[in-house]
Amino acid sequence: MSDTDPHGSGPLDLNQLRTFLAVYRTGSFTAAARRLDLSQPTVTAQMRALEQRLGRDLFERRSRGVAPLPHADELAVQLADPLDRLADVAGAGPDRAPQPVHLAGPAEFLCTVLLGVLAPLTAQGVRLRVVTGLTDPLLDELLAGRHDLVVATRRPRGRSLHAEPLADEEFVLVAAPAWADRLAGAPLPDALAQLPLVTYAEDLPIARRYWRHVFGRRLQAQAAITVPDLRGVLAAATAGAGWTVLPSYLCRSELASGALRLLHQPADPPINTAYLVQRPGPSPNPHVTLVRDRLLTAAKGWRGA
Repeated sequence: MSDTDPHGSGPLDLNQLRTFLAVYRTGSFTAAARRLDLSQPTVTAQMRALEQRLGRDLFERRSRGVAPLPHADELAVQLADPLDRLADVAGAGPDRAPQPVHLAGPAEFLCTVLLGVLAPLTAQGVRLRVVTGLTDPLLDELLAGRHDLVVATRRPRGRSLHAEPLADEEFVLVAAPAWADRLAGAPLPDALAQLPLVTYAEDLPIARRYWRHVFGRRLQAQAAITVPDLRGVLAAATAGAGWTVLPSYLCRSELASGALRLLHQPADPPINTAYLVQRPGPSPNPHVTLVRDRLLTAAKGWRGA
């Protein structure tokens, strides 16, 4: 790449180029500012100055972050290797301890499944910072640079984020043995109408989906207990509070031990796919790649089981 500016005199500003690459990799002026220890106005001013010098826009400004335009893709390809090598020489590259990996997703799946998969990476020096929450706000925060990886319960729209299938959740209709015995031989789903329901939220999101997919009708019910954590729903159902619908991974041991029983075994159970999502392009933190690769390797085993 030429180090001169076709629309000005003299070489391009190295600080502006570093800032450009940080914005390109994080997808956000705010995240780039945090990574470079600069103020956001400084990052904005540097990008405006670089675009003026080059005579073209590099990013499309969006309500959540920025998206690179074709000229930005070309410039990033030219800059990435030389600037990374320069960072190595300056002591800010691979010899420097990588930053923590910020991982976010549903509390139940992260805590029950994924942390066990990732635990061995701490022996390689990986540091994890885990945040739990709902998919839509977590994806917004990913675009803003607050997370490196997000486990999402739906595939994000558009091309501003890269998503790969991670795991399929199968949902099961379950209850404690006392309720299962009471329902033995009774027609479903009508027999459940007068029995207590334990669920995640007042709008019955998981149970409603099960009803629509399996029984082809709308669920008309009020919850006896709502708990905004499926592990709490599991605990209440196991204790005999009522029937519920849960992802099979969460209640596998309870079903095996008999603490819970399946109330129905449809030929085509409802399934939801979880995705591992990140911003496009390689991360400058090599530990993000370690975490991503370990999760995707585990996913191959889950899908092959």
